[in-house]
Amino acid sequence: MVKTAAKAAGHPAFRCGECGWTTAKWVGRCGECQAWGTVEELGAPSRTVAPGPVTTAARPIGEIDVLLAAARPTGVAELDRVLGGGLVPGAVVLLAGEPGVGKSTLLLDVAARSARRDGPVLYITGEESAAQVRLRADRIGALDDALLLAAETDLAAVLGHVAAVNPRLLVVDSVQTIASAQVDAAPGGVSQVREVAAALIRTAKERHLPTVLVGHVTKDGTVAGPRLLEHLVDVVCQFEGERHGRLRVVRAIKNRYGPTDEVGCFDLGDSGIAGLADPSGLFLSHRTEAVPGTCVTVTLEGRRPLVVEVQSLVVDSQAATPRRTTSGLDSARVAMVLAVLERRANTRVSQSEVYAATVGGVQLREPAADLALALAVASAARDRALPVDLVAVGEVGLAGEIRPVSGVARRLAEAARLGFTRALVPQGSGAAPEGMTVTEAPDVNTALRTLIRAVP
Repeated sequence: MVKTAAKAAGHPAFRCGECGWTTAKWVGRCGECQAWGTVEELGAPSRTVAPGPVTTAARPIGEIDVLLAAARPTGVAELDRVLGGGLVPGAVVLLAGEPGVGKSTLLLDVAARSARRDGPVLYITGEESAAQVRLRADRIGALDDALLLAAETDLAAVLGHVAAVNPRLLVVDSVQTIASAQVDAAPGGVSQVREVAAALIRTAKERHLPTVLVGHVTKDGTVAGPRLLEHLVDVVCQFEGERHGRLRVVRAIKNRYGPTDEVGCFDLGDSGIAGLADPSGLFLSHRTEAVPGTCVTVTLEGRRPLVVEVQSLVVDSQAATPRRTTSGLDSARVAMVLAVLERRANTRVSQSEVYAATVGGVQLREPAADLALALAVASAARDRALPVDLVAVGEVGLAGEIRPVSGVARRLAEAARLGFTRALVPQGSGAAPEGMTVTEAPDVNTALRTLIRAVP
C-alpha cells in the first residue's frame, strides 16, 4: 500500500468525526472524547479554489427584507415560547429526546395544526410505518387532508417528496434513520448523519422551508451522532421527562432566533400532549397537614417560576457506607448539602441513609434549591415538620452561608399566588409580596433555629 504524503511525513491523516481530534494512524477509539468508531481518514489536501459565479448578489444590509425571518406560530403556545415565537422560514430545528418521551406525538400535533392553517405539511417517518403514524393521529386528533405522510428511509426519496409536494413545513422522524446511497456506511453512523443533515439543511435554506429533525440521544442524554450536527442546525431543543410520569419539558440548548433560557411544559396523556401554561400544581403533594422531611422551593426555568416540593427521608443504617439516593436532584449537590449540615448545622446524617426526591419528576438544577433541600433533610433527621405555608429559596455555601439568588421577587410572587404566606430567603433579597411574611437568614444554622422556634 502506498502511503500518502501526510502519512509519510507523520502529519495527521485521521480525524474523529465527533470532536475533531487528529492522529497519524487509524485507531478504533478516539483518544480525546473516547467515542468508538468515529475516527475516519482525511481526504486529499484541499487546493486553492478560484473565484466563481455568485448565487445571490451582495446588497446593502438595510435593503434585506426582515419579513423573511419572521417566525410563524406553530399553534402550540408552549413550543412557541421555547422557539422564540415560532418557526422561522428556512430554519432547521433539531428536537432530541429519549425513546418514548413523546417527540413524535408533539410533532404530529404541530404538523396537523400547521397544515390546517398554512397549507401542505410533509411528515417523513423512518422509524414507524405510515399505518402506525395514522393510528396515533387518530388518537390525538391530528388528521387533516393537508398533512401528507410518507414512510421513507432513503435521502433521495425524501428530497423527491419535498420537490413534488412543496410543503410549508417538513418533519423528519428521525434523522438517524435516513440514509444516503452516496455514503458507504450504515444508517445512523457518523458519515450518514452528517451527509443527510447537510442535504436537508441545504434544501431548507434554498426553499425557505422550516424543517424539524427528530434526533436520538445517547445514554448520557447528549444528542447522538456527530457534534457537527448541533453546529449545523439553527435550533437544538431537548425533550425531557420521566417515562412513567406525565410531565414533559422542552428546553432550548441552542437558538439562533430566540432565547435559550425558556422552557415549555407539556402534559402527556392518552389523548395526546397538551401545553401547561401553569404547571406549578404538578410539583406539590397538596397535603393539609405538615409532614417531617418536606420543604417547598421556587425554581426558575428560564423566566418561568415553578413551585416545587422537595422531600427527604433519613433513616438509621447499620451499613459501613449508608446509602444516598436522589431523584430529580443533582447527587453532587445533595452530597455537598449533607456535608454542610453535618459540619455547620449540628445535624448528624453521616451514619444514616438519606433519600431525597422532587415531587412530579421535575429536575432541579439550579443552586437556589439548596436551602429547601437542607431544610427538608434537617426536618427529616430531627423529625420536626416545617410549616406547610413556607417556601425556602437560597444557595448554600460550604461555610454554611445562604447566598443570594436571582429573581427572588418573581419567585415569591408566584409562591404568594399559590397561597404560601411565609418565606425564608437570603439576606438583602428585597421587599416581600403583599400578604407574605419574609424571614432573612444569613446561614443554615440560623435558618434552622428560626424555624424550630416557629414550629409549634
